[in-house]
Amino acid sequence: MNQLDPQPVLYLDNAATSWPKPPEVIDAMRRYLTEVGANPGRSGHRRSVEAARVVFGAREAVARLLGVDDPLRVVFCANGTHALNLALRGLLRPGHHVVTTGMEHNSVMRPLRALEAQGVEVSVVPCTSQGVLDPADVERALRPHTALVVMTHASNVVGTIMPVSEVASLAHAHDVLLLVDGAQSAGALPVSLDDLGADLFAFTGHKALLGPTGTGGLIVGERVDLARFEPLVRGGTGSRSESQVQPDFLPDKFESGTLNVVGLAGLAAGIEWILERGVAAVRRDEAELTSRLITGLAETPGVCVYGTGDVERQLSTVSFTLAGMEPGEVGRHLDDEYGIAARVGLHCSPLAHETMGTYPGGTVRFSLGAFTTEADVECALRAVRALAEAAGRR
Repeated sequence: MNQLDPQPVLYLDNAATSWPKPPEVIDAMRRYLTEVGANPGRSGHRRSVEAARVVFGAREAVARLLGVDDPLRVVFCANGTHALNLALRGLLRPGHHVVTTGMEHNSVMRPLRALEAQGVEVSVVPCTSQGVLDPADVERALRPHTALVVMTHASNVVGTIMPVSEVASLAHAHDVLLLVDGAQSAGALPVSLDDLGADLFAFTGHKALLGPTGTGGLIVGERVDLARFEPLVRGGTGSRSESQVQPDFLPDKFESGTLNVVGLAGLAAGIEWILERGVAAVRRDEAELTSRLITGLAETPGVCVYGTGDVERQLSTVSFTLAGMEPGEVGRHLDDEYGIAARVGLHCSPLAHETMGTYPGGTVRFSLGAFTTEADVECALRAVRALAEAAGRR
């Protein structure tokens, strides 16, 4: 209980931001602020050197978790949206063609629509109402001037896991790069970039990686031509300070300005927490709880659950609607009467809701996390059942 919560909060909004964070995350951030505090790479004194070690430690942690051989290919950004914009705006030019899917977040669609207005052609491949993509549809959408395929790894609305490796094989056969939005999957699914086949992988630190907000990045694969990849921002990098021209090597080409070092200290600690337990173990525990949640919701009269309904094919993100109540009304009752934090509406993914048939009203979304318990799931189900009974009496 705290000043924000009149009762103990049941937090089921981990797809937006994970909470709580492991104590190690807070300890690492406190240590940086109290014992280090300096700017990495800008000075030669011991505190600056230690700050640089913090940054490189975070780079190494991301590389270990995601199966990246060279940590210098991990470019840090403010968040996953920043990383996606870096890739899209840095690689696409007027006359290029890009293929995406019907389940994308606005962090993909908004920059694509802006680029479309500047002469980039955009094709959106439809998915089923469960969010399932047929890779053959992506291949049929490719054209001679296709430069990029961009797709989510897992839906932030219904958790559906996309066939990324299959799409990667098809894209590479046509000499097309693949950019993957891993905002939901990094830390939630066992991921190896080699197995996945992504040329670029955007991630955020504040969701399943259990780090703080203001952290994230872009992994740049070896098939990407750095000479044709423009940075979003140019400026001081702490390297090649004698030159007025931006460095041309990783990660400095894309990391101008002082990084969020205190955030990266927390991110590294969050990733270490995951690595100690194993992503597969965290995934297994969450899948068991997700199965119970889906079953309980589906058995509740008046509740419609969206997505595949198969925990092997989705993350621990579950969207539903309740007959007789708008999603916003359900969310208010959950928060005010039961202390349950959920996300309602369109989840910054209007295209996904159009695909699902839930636009413009949206859905109620429960998203479990590493600290969700069986008791939490049962409490959420009791609350939804109570609301369903009340709606049925109206």
